[in-house]
Amino acid sequence: MGTDRRTFLRSAGALIAAGGIAPPAHAWRNALQSHTDALLRTATETGDVPGVVGMVTSRTETLYEGAFGTRVLGQAAPMAVDTVAWIASMTKSLTGAAAMQLVEQGRLDLDVPASRYVPELGRVQVLAGWTEYGQPWLRAPKRPVTLRHLLTHTAGFSYELWSTEIQRFQKARDVPGIVTCRNAALTTPLLFDPGERWEYGIGIDFVGKVVEQVSGQPLGDYLRDNLLDPLGMRDTAFRIRPDMRARLAKVHQRNPDGTLAPTDLEIPQDPEFQMGGGGLYGTARDYLTFVRMMLNDGHGPGGQVLRPETVQRMSRNAMGRKHVTPMRTAIASLSNDAEFFPGVAKSWGLSFMINDERAPTGRSAGSLSWAGLANTYFWIDRRKRIGGVFITQVLPFADARALPLYYAFEKTVYDALG
Repeated sequence: MGTDRRTFLRSAGALIAAGGIAPPAHAWRNALQSHTDALLRTATETGDVPGVVGMVTSRTETLYEGAFGTRVLGQAAPMAVDTVAWIASMTKSLTGAAAMQLVEQGRLDLDVPASRYVPELGRVQVLAGWTEYGQPWLRAPKRPVTLRHLLTHTAGFSYELWSTEIQRFQKARDVPGIVTCRNAALTTPLLFDPGERWEYGIGIDFVGKVVEQVSGQPLGDYLRDNLLDPLGMRDTAFRIRPDMRARLAKVHQRNPDGTLAPTDLEIPQDPEFQMGGGGLYGTARDYLTFVRMMLNDGHGPGGQVLRPETVQRMSRNAMGRKHVTPMRTAIASLSNDAEFFPGVAKSWGLSFMINDERAPTGRSAGSLSWAGLANTYFWIDRRKRIGGVFITQVLPFADARALPLYYAFEKTVYDALG
């Protein structure tokens, strides 16, 4: 992110070399374990990340799992495959899956005005400029926001993290930030008319509201009953239970000198709304189960949670000729400029990014992926029937050390599999 493809390859290659990795020749399973262990262990020993978990799955079994480093720098508790982390925007795919369950039941429609479900969406306006007194000038959108717009980040919403205009609006109207989980945080305007382009933003937080309205349940309860429990994801929740807190990793901040320090950042545990775009805590092991379900056309340990045709629909470009564009940071302490695989065309499905070309790591064209703010990542390669999860807890997003480590992790996996 923020670098060209050659820089990406050099960064990933350097990390692989640092871990003593050589291209595998025999016994791919042993090679996968030993090479990936060495890569991740080295990263924690050199201080690139405080702790890290990596896991890889096929359609039928876990191919790799490894955890290294500590949950909190300066403390002895080790990182483990059941360590609980803030998965942040990896929540979006779960909220999207919940909405698509309701779509396949005929209870939601992707292309009708979403105000049918959440009336507030009928009152959103487009930010057209600013008055001489520093107040926002707003106008009605040319077309209504739909569920498809919300799921594909084409509604016109943004985040203050990647928009100085949203920050300015928040200041002018005393609107709180999204991570406060206050309903007022969802009163920011659109930056453009729905359907015009891609812009990463709060759309899937509104999807969570849609799920609540249609199901009659709080989002966390709906997810638990219809997705998390059927998949056996019992360590994933908006509220951190005491047993989860005992395994919780802290989010660390990268200092200007490259060192890391633990923070007390935590999503509100008694929120006004459960943040469908980024409020979940969970484990790599849990999330790998979701990845495996997507590889298996919607089938999980408890049976079918999505129909095969729904999974296929979610896995296709759902925003036409528009493309995912780079995200330029507006708060450098929280995110660097961010773009996955610069130079590779990317579209968006129904809650996943899709790389439209083969990625430099070896990931197939048409694969699904996304990430969380504290440098958590996943990918789902339905063509090669493999997927993975990478968890660390570091800010800023697209961290100069954590992101190349993730790329190297993924490339090591594909190299071992041949």
